[in-house]
Amino acid sequence: MSVISMVLVVIVAFLAGMEGVLDEFQFHQPLVACTLIGLVTGQLVPCIILGGSLQMIALGWANIGAAVAPDAALAAVASAIILVQGGQGRAGVDTAIAVAIPLAVAGLFLTMIVRTLSVICVHQMDAAAAQGVEKFGEINVACCNAGVCRLAPFEEMDDKTRDFHIDVNIKGVWNTCKAVIPYMLKQGGGNIVIASSVTGDIVADAGEAAYAMTKAALVGLTKCLAVEYASRNIRVNCSQLGYARTPMVEKMAVESNPENPEAAIADIAVGVPMKRLAKPIEVGELFAFLGSDESSYLTGSQIVIDGGSTLPETMSIGTN
Repeated sequence: MSVISMVLVVIVAFLAGMEGVLDEFQFHQPLVACTLIGLVTGQLVPCIILGGSLQMIALGWANIGAAVAPDAALAAVASAIILVQGGQGRAGVDTAIAVAIPLAVAGLFLTMIVRTLSVICVHQMDAAAAQGVEKFGEINVACCNAGVCRLAPFEEMDDKTRDFHIDVNIKGVWNTCKAVIPYMLKQGGGNIVIASSVTGDIVADAGEAAYAMTKAALVGLTKCLAVEYASRNIRVNCSQLGYARTPMVEKMAVESNPENPEAAIADIAVGVPMKRLAKPIEVGELFAFLGSDESSYLTGSQIVIDGGSTLPETMSIGTN
C-alpha cells in the first residue's frame, strides 16, 4: 500500500469513526466505509462485496430502546483493511467477515466505556461552577443556552440523532442546574435562565421532532425548578426564541436548502410579522433582564421572543 493510500485510509477511518457519533453523512455504514477503503486502495470490488455483506449483518444490529449496537464503523474499516492487506481479493471476504464480527463487539465495549467516561463531563461542569465561585465569589446567574437541531423526517430519525438532542438540549441544562444550584442555596439565592424555544411548546415544524421534544421538556423543567426553589430565593425562567440569525439556524438553512440557504432564511423572515430574524444581542438582552434584579418578581415564566411569529392565525382574513 502506497503512502498516499495509507493517508487516504486514515482519512476514511476518521470519517467513519466520526460519523459513528454524528450520524449525518452515513460514512460509518459498512457499505460506504468498505467501498471507500476499496476505492483508495485499488481493491474496489472485493471491498464492495465485503461492505454489502456487513451491511446486511448490521441491519440486525440496530439499537432497541437503551441497547447499544455493535460498532459497525470499526468492524467495516478494520475488516476492509485486513482484506486489502491479505491480498486474497474476493477469496478473502469470508475471512474478513469473520474478523469483523468480534471487532464490532469489541467496539461495543469501547462505546460503553466511553459512555461511562461521559460522567467526567458532569464532573467538569461541577468543576466549572467551583471555578466560577472561586474567581467571582458567588454565582448570581446561570444561563443554560446550549442547543442543537438536526432536521430529519421522523421515520428516518435514528436513535443516535434522538439521543444527541437529549444529551445536549436536556442533559446539558440539567447538569448545569445541578452544578450551580448547590452554590446558589449556600449563598442565599440566584437566577437561572434556560433557553427553550417556541418550537415544541407553542408551534412545531416537520422534521424537528427530536428538537421539539427536548425544548418542550425544558419548559417543564423550568416550572418545576421555579416552584421547588422559589422559597429559597432562586428564580428560574426560560426564554422561548423563534428564529435568530445564529450558526445553528444557518446550518438548518443549509440542510433545508443546500443550493440556496439564504433563500431559506429569507422565507423564514417573510413569515415573521417584523419581517426579520432576531439579532443574537436582542436575545442576550432578554437573558440579562431575566438574570437581573429588574425581573425580581418573575419566576417560572416563559418569555416569548419571536418577532410576533407565533401570533398570526394559520388561515386569516385580516387586512394584511
